[in-house]
Amino acid sequence: MHKLLVPAFMFLFLPGSVLKAEDWLQWRGPGRANLSVETGLYTQWSEDGPPLAWMAEDLGSGYASVTVAGDRAYTTGNFPDSQSAMALDTRTGKVVWKTAITDGAPKHGFEGSRTTPTIDGDRLYMVSSDGKMVCLNRDSGDLVWSRDFSDWGGKMMSGWGYSESPLVDDEWVICTPGGKDGMVVALEKRSGKDVWATKLPDYGDEDGVNGKGLRDGAGYASVVVSNGAGVKQYIQLVGRGLIGIRASDGKLLWRYDRVSNGTANIPTAIVDGDHVFTSTGYGTGSAYLKLVADNDGVSAEEVYWLDGKQFQNKHGGMTLVDGYIYAGHGNGTGLPICVNMKTGEIAWGPERAAGSGETSLIYADGNIIMRRQDGVVILLEATPEEYREIATFKPAYQKGKTWAHPTIANGCLYLREQDKLMCYKLKD
Repeated sequence: MHKLLVPAFMFLFLPGSVLKAEDWLQWRGPGRANLSVETGLYTQWSEDGPPLAWMAEDLGSGYASVTVAGDRAYTTGNFPDSQSAMALDTRTGKVVWKTAITDGAPKHGFEGSRTTPTIDGDRLYMVSSDGKMVCLNRDSGDLVWSRDFSDWGGKMMSGWGYSESPLVDDEWVICTPGGKDGMVVALEKRSGKDVWATKLPDYGDEDGVNGKGLRDGAGYASVVVSNGAGVKQYIQLVGRGLIGIRASDGKLLWRYDRVSNGTANIPTAIVDGDHVFTSTGYGTGSAYLKLVADNDGVSAEEVYWLDGKQFQNKHGGMTLVDGYIYAGHGNGTGLPICVNMKTGEIAWGPERAAGSGETSLIYADGNIIMRRQDGVVILLEATPEEYREIATFKPAYQKGKTWAHPTIANGCLYLREQDKLMCYKLKD
């Protein structure tokens, strides 16, 4: 069994809050690494999976994932009259409160909400599909403040609506309007007031990559933090490529456009020291970059490139464990695969595993839990030696396209499925 080195920040408490390391406070969890610190989890599942504790209903349509703090879980959903955030009691699945985050039915993201609420102390932060940054009181659901992305000329690279889960970093919240006056912006988290806004140059039509013209506007990824080359920076995948932004003042440090496509750039990048791994679908591919000091800034150097036939991740996300990336490969196929991040060599896969379609995943306790687009859940050992499947099951409810990423918190596996949320017990 491989040992996982767990960063110390995973055990820190947020200021002003009483939260445990087993809570799941943001998209992809601590450090946005998609690594759960929980141990002692069930690996012997029945044909119906681990025990089902409860199933919540009437959550609206949505592909949003779930965040958890103590006895509350948070998510978002679309209703006929609004896109709304909700708090649920993790003991029963009962909805505690529901608050609209759009004015009327959402005009974009009509198939369902995408944003996963970020928990910070007594507040929640999320981005509506229509392009509004919203801060709520997490105990009551009351609106604290909101900002419309039109303040920065907000724009998506394509028409499926904003999908970002905002990043809270110290006293700021970072989000991606995608506009000419602010591709990425930093706001004071308590008030919503401006800190800085990053503007991209007008690239015009100079960078058709791989024969695909690129688009202005935000992508569908979420921001991650890097200290590559000794400079704290925010890394985000937007329409024009993967970009690095100096955290102190919002200055654009570098851009890497080869990984972009002209339809939708989605996966959240993986940061590892001075390196970044990034991927997109639609036949594009993946890249491993090294961040290096460049005068008073930082530049990104390509270490290697994998074309779309070798490895591409569309929107199920990627997880780094002990130097190996686990993910679904292919544009719509999501075949399980394991890649050596430093070399780009395929350790195993792509595998014709149980289930079909895109694959989301999460790491916990030496294993990977994968969730296929048809709802099938796979438990496999996190090893690069070979594809070692431990168990599979079909959840109690499945409808349409299962795209919500799984969450593990406080001994439970949370599976969002459109207007329902299933809570499975992974330990006593």
